[in-house]
Amino acid sequence: MEFDPRWLLFVLPVVFVLGWLASKLDSRQWKLEQRESPKAYFKGLNLLLNEQQDKAIDAFIEAVQNDPDTSELHFALGSLFRRRGETERAVRVHEHLLRRGDLSKADRERAQHELAQDFFKAGLFDRAEEAYAALRGSAFEREARLALLSLYERSRDWAKAAQVAAELEAAGTGSFSSRIAHYLCEQALLAQSQGHADLAHDLLIQAQRRAPASARAYVTEGQIALKAGQHAAALDAFTRLLAVNPAAFGLVAADYAAAAQASGQAELAATVLREQYERSQSMPLLRALGSLQPEQQRDRLVVHLREHSQLSTASDLLKIDAHMLPADEADAAVRALDKAAKPLQRYRCAACGFESAYYFWQCPGCLNWDSYPPQPIEELA
Repeated sequence: MEFDPRWLLFVLPVVFVLGWLASKLDSRQWKLEQRESPKAYFKGLNLLLNEQQDKAIDAFIEAVQNDPDTSELHFALGSLFRRRGETERAVRVHEHLLRRGDLSKADRERAQHELAQDFFKAGLFDRAEEAYAALRGSAFEREARLALLSLYERSRDWAKAAQVAAELEAAGTGSFSSRIAHYLCEQALLAQSQGHADLAHDLLIQAQRRAPASARAYVTEGQIALKAGQHAAALDAFTRLLAVNPAAFGLVAADYAAAAQASGQAELAATVLREQYERSQSMPLLRALGSLQPEQQRDRLVVHLREHSQLSTASDLLKIDAHMLPADEADAAVRALDKAAKPLQRYRCAACGFESAYYFWQCPGCLNWDSYPPQPIEELA
């Protein structure tokens, strides 16, 4: 059977019409998808701004389903999951991004950084450490090192923390000398608890060289020596503290007086404490002075009370004069004053306001270092 060219007159128009209809349908579908995807995205953004996170997540999931190749929607969704504490879902979103072959280098580094934050938020520190380590040489290297520093502090891996802090300092992020000194002191305390006294001493000397004006290394050195009965060594450490950081000397004034008395240098220590008290008018110094010269303490307390009107001073003075009152009245008055003075004898973090009866080198509330003034609340008012 021969082909009849006349059939082309019928077939070609039909093919053209079908192609035109198909292109129209595809164009309409494409426009519909383009309208639906931004609509879902902006709906999610509006819900997020109105703090309706549950509905916002549903809207972003809808947007991702309409356009699964849009990385920005995935990043927004993963961030939302992490903020809500749904770290497993956040991990799945960011791992999905990392498995995509079409992801740009910048987006791949960003996804790796987001994944590391997911692991950190979930408390999976070993996986977070690996994820942050993979960011070396990337645009997120500085952020990764800072996060690793926080991670090592939380896990109390002080040697690695010191290494990362030194890397940050070398990279020009800022000075980490004081923080590295704290890490060395933490290692020294650990070594001391394990019976490695020489190693502990060496670490404390390194800390003093790293941050000469930082108080902790001198305080720790003196207190370790005092506990070991090495009174002369304790006095030497506390004397060096007074020379480099006199504001912190009140933290060890009582220990200084005890070491001086045990080593037969009470008179010299009293002179030092008196001179320092004249400069700072601090109750810890006055109490330490009273332990060495108790016969003069009442007169000093009277003068201090007139000048400063502190409850703790009144309590100390009442304890000395308690014999002048009936026993039950004296006890009741002392208890009342002690109770009223106790909150004022606490230490307060200057960064977050966390209060404690004990002095902390690192705030338990905000985890900042050296954020506690060395004076109690009563003396800061």
